[in-house]
Amino acid sequence: MDGNATTGTSSSRWLWIAAIWFGVGLFDATQTVFTMRAAGMHHAWIRLFFTLLFAWVPLAVATPVILNLAHKFPPVRAWAFTAWLVHVSACCVLCLISSAWTAGFETILNPWADPSGPGPYGDRLWFRFFSGLISYLILYVAIVGIGYALDSRDRLARQQTETARLSEQLSRAQLDSLRRQIEPHFLFNSLNAVAGLVREGRNESAVNTIAELSDFLRRVLEDSNRQEVSLSEEIEYLQKYLEIQKLRFAERLAVKVQVPGELLNSQVPSLILQPMVENAIKHGIAKRAQGGEIRVIAARSNGMLKLTVYNDGPGLMENRGNGRSGIGISNTRTRLQSLYGESFELSLRNHGEHGVEAAVSVPFREK
Repeated sequence: MDGNATTGTSSSRWLWIAAIWFGVGLFDATQTVFTMRAAGMHHAWIRLFFTLLFAWVPLAVATPVILNLAHKFPPVRAWAFTAWLVHVSACCVLCLISSAWTAGFETILNPWADPSGPGPYGDRLWFRFFSGLISYLILYVAIVGIGYALDSRDRLARQQTETARLSEQLSRAQLDSLRRQIEPHFLFNSLNAVAGLVREGRNESAVNTIAELSDFLRRVLEDSNRQEVSLSEEIEYLQKYLEIQKLRFAERLAVKVQVPGELLNSQVPSLILQPMVENAIKHGIAKRAQGGEIRVIAARSNGMLKLTVYNDGPGLMENRGNGRSGIGISNTRTRLQSLYGESFELSLRNHGEHGVEAAVSVPFREK
């Protein structure tokens, strides 16, 4: 695949070089012929036109060679004697070859319609060489300069591409690291719940909790490479987690999930709801002897998908506002920032006289 790409790039460069020099030759031949004819001069116009047009062929052929020499022997330092020697020699050789090429056309075609003939080939060659040496030096320098400009542009594009790739890898690594923090955190809390059931003598519930936990972790591992999932999958994850918690809290935990069907295909960060619900249970429902209710609501507004988790437990203290409620919410904020930059909202606030509401808003997009 890389070989094909290189071949395609080389062919494209050749086409551009040929097109540019053909345009230069066409302009030079047309302008010279029409100007001389307008001045009343008499020449073999068709032969002169083709002589002037094809005079640029050696430069067109030599351009890739010059660009390669500029790459291998960069004359960027005044004391780079070898590089300067190579380029001066190449310029003289190019001028000599081009002069021999043009002198051949003039000797054979006599485009200037000289009554005494074009003269000896050698005289024409050296006349063209010495009269065109300065011009070829200027053209040679121009080709090298343009080559450096194009190389700099390509290097900048490659650097930008590489920077973007490394930035994406870094972002993915950060997200994976955060997920690995969230999953053990959830696992430890679940194992504590199992331990609590065992201490209470509810062995059957403990066994069921372990089975549900195993199923939940299997589902998480299957999707470990995905940073985003559909909302329907996220709800399934949440249901697995809630089944584990219901085995622990029994009738003390009531759950309502209100998600419109048209939002089920929307993309959300994986495991975004679980830490929010875990936070609600830990800081809300678990602190009340009678338990309480958790509501999970999804809504779309102004191009954003809003996920809300409400619990009717104790309200937040003043020093625990703005989402500062442990590793779950903290990591959720960091994950959202890595995925969406500043295009998200995360809030944790008291809801009326009783209850706490955690809300996340992310850009709405469907799979």
